[in-house]
Amino acid sequence: MSSLEISSSCFSQETKLLLSLPLVEGSTFEAPGKDMNEVEEKSKDIIKFTSEKLSVDEVSQLVISPLCGAISLFVGTTRNNFEGKKVISLEYEAYLPMAENEIRKICSDIRQKWPVKHIAVFHRLGLVPVTEASVIIAVSSAHRAASLEAVSYAIDALKARVPIWKKEIYEESSSSWKRNKECFWATSV
Repeated sequence: MSSLEISSSCFSQETKLLLSLPLVEGSTFEAPGKDMNEVEEKSKDIIKFTSEKLSVDEVSQLVISPLCGAISLFVGTTRNNFEGKKVISLEYEAYLPMAENEIRKICSDIRQKWPVKHIAVFHRLGLVPVTEASVIIAVSSAHRAASLEAVSYAIDALKARVPIWKKEIYEESSSSWKRNKECFWATSV
């Protein structure tokens, strides 16, 4: 039996592992050419507004990193009811320049609070039928606590700060633009 020491780091935490690898008679083992400490990957903030159906798999794939052991997701979907009324879809509108800028600020806030690697925020615009995703937020980090807390912060901040408007469309041919009670500019009204 031979041993190989591997050293890796993520977010300035260094861990050393001693792996015991059984070698088959006559075989050889070659250590990887690059030390894991040399692996560098630029952090990404991916923001997208679209009228197309959102894919949880697509968004989660964008934040995968070999440096991270956690990906946390929030998926907000259209539900079929609100205050006793049957909802058939939601309709979203956004002031895109301000919305994108505000989400960039949220990503920056997250990076100052938690050691995360990648952040993706996708929001649907236009009609979103029942059960389909309106928003998907994905965050990767070395450990689960940072990504879980960052995702929770991201959806709360998005709802409070980003100029996105939602209209509920009901079965009985009526609709209602919804006031976002969490939005900072709505609380002073």
